[in-house]
Amino acid sequence: MPRIYLSPSTQENNLYVNGGTEEYYMNLLADALVPYLQSSGIQYTRNTPQMTAASSIRQANEGNYDFYLALHSNAAPEGRYGSKRGTDVYYYPGSTRGQRAASIFVRNLKTIYPIPGLVRAVSTTSIGEVSKTRAPANLIELAYHDNENDANWIKNNIPAIARNLALSLTEYFGIPLVTPQPKQNGMVAITSGYLNIRSKPNIYSPVIGRAYNNNPITILGKYQDWYVVDYNGVVGYASSRFIKIV
Repeated sequence: MPRIYLSPSTQENNLYVNGGTEEYYMNLLADALVPYLQSSGIQYTRNTPQMTAASSIRQANEGNYDFYLALHSNAAPEGRYGSKRGTDVYYYPGSTRGQRAASIFVRNLKTIYPIPGLVRAVSTTSIGEVSKTRAPANLIELAYHDNENDANWIKNNIPAIARNLALSLTEYFGIPLVTPQPKQNGMVAITSGYLNIRSKPNIYSPVIGRAYNNNPITILGKYQDWYVVDYNGVVGYASSRFIKIV
């Protein structure tokens, strides 16, 4: 199952025109995104507000991640304060996977941002969170926090934006989006053999783990006839027919 590094902004001095900071609202967005990641089987590591972009990059590069997602809001240049709107999804021009992810984020964000024509993918070599990461990366400037309309859009749509970002991540990884739900304790219930844990919810996907009768297993979410499960640290899909809630 995929692993991502989640990097909400740590820029506490970037003030929203209508109150609050970039750090606060991007961490609020990350809080709303995390339940979708957990239920959908996307494992993650998240930076902390005490970190910087540089230390986030270093931490991510010390691990093994399939994607790096940085969440930010934007500000217009000096002299144009409050005059700009729009969403920019940045990617490194040499990264095919980063560009593909950016196109997915753009397509989906166009469905919820008030002015779809202002949502765009932008290649850059100057932003460290896309140019210095080992994993393919996107940095999303969701809207302009110095523009009252954009700042209000972020503040009033945190749940919708979180779901939209989760949809894009699951599309990128080729797995279904699962609505957040509380974790449940389960137990494997089979009469013989073992329960396969797979990388995707179908019987043809690779087996990434095996669980045996009466083994405890954690249920993270449900998609059709499959549970998203965590079995001793192995996160994947298992047939709900062979797991009972305890």
